[in-house]
Amino acid sequence: MSSCFFLCLEDWSDEAKEAGPHKECWYNKMKDKGLRVKLAVDDKGDVGGMIQYLPVELLFVEGKDLYFIQCIWVHGYKKGRGDFQKKGMGKALLQAAEDDAKNSGAKGIAAWGIALPFWMKASWFKKYGFKKVETQGFLGSVLLWKPFTSDAVPPKWINEKKRPVSEPGKVTVTAFINGSCLAGNITFERAKKACSEFGDKVIFQKIDTSDRNVFLEWGITDGLFINDKKVRIGPPPLYEKIKRLIAKHVKKI
Repeated sequence: MSSCFFLCLEDWSDEAKEAGPHKECWYNKMKDKGLRVKLAVDDKGDVGGMIQYLPVELLFVEGKDLYFIQCIWVHGYKKGRGDFQKKGMGKALLQAAEDDAKNSGAKGIAAWGIALPFWMKASWFKKYGFKKVETQGFLGSVLLWKPFTSDAVPPKWINEKKRPVSEPGKVTVTAFINGSCLAGNITFERAKKACSEFGDKVIFQKIDTSDRNVFLEWGITDGLFINDKKVRIGPPPLYEKIKRLIAKHVKKI
């Protein structure tokens, strides 16, 4: 697999390089379980887009006989490899994944999107025939799907089931990490680094949700908690913000 995939095409970013091993580890766990990855290249052979999708039974939703698109991304920054958006790469990647899912015998394909007009827009999927199933969370994460057969069953969100608890006299920072998402991986690395600055006053706890049984225990895929307080991670909070939030809790012990 191309190393640029592990960095989500952001090989110009030092933080992406630092977080990249998490995605490579996740890929090695999933590559023999049905994970599919496709890269889009331009006429020069330069990679400009990517899509990753896998059987829904392995993921953070409830479903059966569907493939689920975890991420589709066409590089849009001028830095690094440059801006490849508005050239049809996203549409081509989506069609390739849909055709592959059909040929693999899936009864449908599903995805998640954001109701707000930025990355992974739900409206973009709707333009290509996906239908909304339900919405979850503050940012309006939308679950969508496109059935191929009449007996296909729509997926359902799996909701948060419990939160971490703190140890008396300490601040507990819990980072949930799946490994599949660069944003989640960067958040994990920033939180781990921030915790190291507070000595034994802060406990850093990693929970690996690439094991679906662990995910099902918590109902959280990627997440960051300071004691039992959730930190918003979309987009990844800045390192200084994480450090500042931890410091506020440390002052209270």
